[in-house]
Amino acid sequence: MSYKEFRDIKRKQTKEINVGDVKIGGNNPITVQSMTNTLTTDVKDTIKQINDCAEEGAELVRVSCPDEESTKCLKEIVKNSNVPIIADIHFHYKRAIEAAQSGAKCLRINPGNIGNKEKIKQVIAAAKDYNCALRIGVNAGSLEKDILEKYKGPCPDALVESAIRNIKLIEDEDFFNFKVSVKSSDVFLSVASYRLLSSKTDYPLHLGVTESGSYIPGSVKTSIGLGSLLMEGIGDTIRVSLSDDPIKEVKIGNEILKSLNLRNRGVKIISCPSCARQGFEVIDVVKKLEERLSHIKAPLTLSIIGCVVNGPGEAASTDIGITGGGKDSNMLYLKGVQQEKLSNDEIISKVVSLVEQKEKEIIK
Repeated sequence: MSYKEFRDIKRKQTKEINVGDVKIGGNNPITVQSMTNTLTTDVKDTIKQINDCAEEGAELVRVSCPDEESTKCLKEIVKNSNVPIIADIHFHYKRAIEAAQSGAKCLRINPGNIGNKEKIKQVIAAAKDYNCALRIGVNAGSLEKDILEKYKGPCPDALVESAIRNIKLIEDEDFFNFKVSVKSSDVFLSVASYRLLSSKTDYPLHLGVTESGSYIPGSVKTSIGLGSLLMEGIGDTIRVSLSDDPIKEVKIGNEILKSLNLRNRGVKIISCPSCARQGFEVIDVVKKLEERLSHIKAPLTLSIIGCVVNGPGEAASTDIGITGGGKDSNMLYLKGVQQEKLSNDEIISKVVSLVEQKEKEIIK
């Protein structure tokens, strides 16, 4: 395989489904989603968190519906959300029906804890009646009892057998607008399960490593798991599960896709770790630029390199580049072409101005 073939990821062709006005699978871009961690009954805070996630780049947001009061509140939440809402349902099939009635655009059900076939059939009927998608959410921690007994514990075959069983059940009800996940908190089990499932179905796959932990370990674990699958062309929508602010989940999800050239949203900064050769404080400059440019949605690339060892080379492949050369002799590049020298104090304001100008040109 050539480098170009390796670098150009060829996604597996899956069926296209609709979650509200968001299309998943087929030739559509991989979507990023998150989940609120507010009380659903706290309508104001939940709406704010949803729309903050949307502003950061989430195309879908999931909301937990543990009780009837939550599903009633969902109606107001859906009405004020900037993105389609997925209702997260566990144990109580009636919550799924209520969520569909309240305007959810997708019902996430875990067959391992939702109940018997008749209850699942009622959920499918509600999805049909209210134009909802479904997600079959199989988790290693809550597999059906008979499957656990058969395999003596969670394993890829167990997770996929559960998924295939429920795919068949949903198809038998003449319903096809659904996606599937087979999650585990173990990276290896997650990756192996998704690979096996991808070989057996063409339904779009929701990727995730569940309960991955706090910000740093969870981001690393998820990046390894999702990155491995995405590089193989597997996956149509992703969720990063962190014990942290959902906005961080969206940031990490978008960064994973950006690093694989699967999505381009916002500014991608290439920066060096800095050393004694740096002509300006690289770490400080990068932090300030990330903050000042967080509102940019146009796909633009920056290289912020502290010295001339790699600076000119990196600038050749980015829209805007800065190479350190001393307090008053840092060089600005546009598309790899030298433009002017900048003092240390000018770098941030100049780069921000150029990025905002370029975004306006792109939007035109």
